[in-house]
Amino acid sequence: MTERSSLPDLVDTPQTIVVTGVMAAGKSTVSQLLAERFSRAVHLRGDEFRRVVVSGRVDMSPHGDPEAERQLALRHRLAAHTANIYAEAGFSVVVQDLFVGSTLEPFLAQLRDPVSLVMLAPDVSTVMRREAERTKTGYGELWSIRDFDQKMRTETPKIGLWLDSSQQTPDETVDEIIRRLPEARIR
Repeated sequence: MTERSSLPDLVDTPQTIVVTGVMAAGKSTVSQLLAERFSRAVHLRGDEFRRVVVSGRVDMSPHGDPEAERQLALRHRLAAHTANIYAEAGFSVVVQDLFVGSTLEPFLAQLRDPVSLVMLAPDVSTVMRREAERTKTGYGELWSIRDFDQKMRTETPKIGLWLDSSQQTPDETVDEIIRRLPEARIR
């Protein structure tokens, strides 16, 4: 594990880092550990904005639902606005959520500079193993791991740092993200 005192100046510069990937890619764990490497940081979990809706919530499905898509856009807008407020206050912000396919670029456009993107892209067998080991489940009757992974790899713009974390521990993944942060910078 890299000591905070030996990290490059880039890590102490207020910025927004978006961490995304398929469900069970390790976004929550990696994002928390990444935020802990900064001297002033916030970890925004996009799913929290979904969970605060107590009635009328419509979750995304592979079948496409206009109301679910509207609520997802609202969730992303709230996350971006919150990230910008923290960044303006001098915090580095790690935003963790699902930004797959056409949802990524509209979200990124809402963020103030500088912005970096990390796509956690472990292989399908690793995601299957991680999903089986979790208490929460992201896949089931509606989503298949293979289909969701295919959507991520074929429909999501190839920008930022795409990282195959299949053979890494969470700390190793964070070490690599820190080392390669300049590659992750999109603006």
